[in-house]
Parts: sequence; structure tokens; C-alpha cells
Amino acid sequence: MTFQTILFYLLAALILWATGLAITRRNLVHAVVYLVLSFFGSALLFYLLGAPLLAALEVIIYAGAIMVLFLFIIMMLRGEALREKFHPRRQWLPAGCMGLLFGAVGILMVLHDPAASSPLMPAVASPARFGQHLFQRHWLAIEIVSLLLLVALIGALLIARRGGRRQNPAAEEPA
Repeated sequence: MTFQTILFYLLAALILWATGLAITRRNLVHAVVYLVLSFFGSALLFYLLGAPLLAALEVIIYAGAIMVLFLFIIMMLRGEALREKFHPRRQWLPAGCMGLLFGAVGILMVLHDPAASSPLMPAVASPARFGQHLFQRHWLAIEIVSLLLLVALIGALLIARRGGRRQNPAAEEPA
């Protein structure tokens, strides 16, 4: 077993651990921090597999911009109104069954794939060529995603403003 193989499995374990913690935390800020750790692990995995551009994009876009946006929204919407249970016990059985089903289907797909034993052909592209491909052919999708993020941010602002007015009824009465 080579050093890169050991590092691959260590990074995979780190990603699974951090993602598992991210989806089980009651504190939303802690969940975002664990998700950022998972994104950093994914970036290291991309770098290990020979894709430094994707590693940089993972850190800049996901761990940086999107997680900062999530933290901003969490801090704005953070109120004492979130008193309900985070994971009700009645949801555990369906979630566990779906997880087991998903895992079984994934294992069967890997085991019964006829091309699983053949090595993959490497796909190498320079950052300039990747950028040209992305912004010449997929520019509309990039613009739609940026618009969706803008709408989400505006929606969070409106919800935070309305929620603030409802929590303080004395502020609505004329003086």
C-alpha cells in the first residue's frame, strides 16, 4: 500500500466523519463548520487525485463564498423560534431504511459494473481551457445559480425583517 493510497483513505474517512457530524449537530453554526472541514477534505482529495484547479475552486467557492453566505443567513435568522425537535424519533426508521437501501444499491452497482476493473483514462485540461469551456458553453447555468443565490439572500433578509417585527409587538404600536 503506497503513501498516496493511505492518504486517500485517511481523507475519505475525514470527509465521512465531518459530513456525518455536520448533519447530526443541533447547533447550526457547528454544522456549517463541520461542512467546511468536509469541503477542505474534498479539496485535498481533488489535489491528491491531480486536479489542483478543482481543489482551489472547492476552497474558494464552497468553503469560502457559499459557507459564508450560509453563516450569514443562519446568523440573520437565528431566533428563539426554533424550539422544535431537530430529529424527531419518528423520522429515524424511514431515514435508516433509506440509508440502508441507498448503501445496498451503491454496493451492488460497484460490484456488478463490468468496467470496474479497467482503469479510467485521465482527463487533463489547463485552467484556461476549462474556463473557456465553462463560460462559453455553460454561462447561462452560472448566471442562473448566481441569481438563485441573490434571491435566497434577499429572501433571508425579508424573513429576518418580518420575524423581528413579530417578536416585538410593542414596536408596531403607534406612539
